[in-house]
Amino acid sequence: MSSKLAIYPGSFDPVTNGHIDIIVRGLKIFDRIVVGILNNPEKNPLFTVTERKAMLEASLKSFTNVEVDTFDGLLVDYALQRGAQAILRGMRAVSDFEYEFQMALMNRRLNREIQTVFLMTGLRWIFTSSSIIKEAARFGGNINGMVPKVVNRQLQRKFAALDPSS
Repeated sequence: MSSKLAIYPGSFDPVTNGHIDIIVRGLKIFDRIVVGILNNPEKNPLFTVTERKAMLEASLKSFTNVEVDTFDGLLVDYALQRGAQAILRGMRAVSDFEYEFQMALMNRRLNREIQTVFLMTGLRWIFTSSSIIKEAARFGGNINGMVPKVVNRQLQRKFAALDPSS
């Protein structure tokens, strides 16, 4: 029997405990997950792709069946290249649904062999997003428990480096 592989794509700028929750729950469905960091030149991320990859690898080091990788271009092409059967996506609220549904339909149109599987975010993480966490951290808010410890340290370092008064 062949192993079931899913790609969990995103910018992960930075990874949150909500992302980790989707990975842990996704492993109950899939044998392996590749966390694919999209290198999107249209976005202006806080962390470089290299920094995001390092934080994800540190956060997921206890999982032998999870790999962190980067990719450019179409997600369905990357999924096909990796031999994945599915794209794993998390949804927090109804507001995520329209965008995610459109993306799933486009991916299905581009490659009918790659399925999209949605997991609802656990209630504990429903309000959590990378953007909100960055905003709270930028102004000194306590984000303990919302991100892995390595991410919390990196956010503190990044914002201290960006603060001209420090």
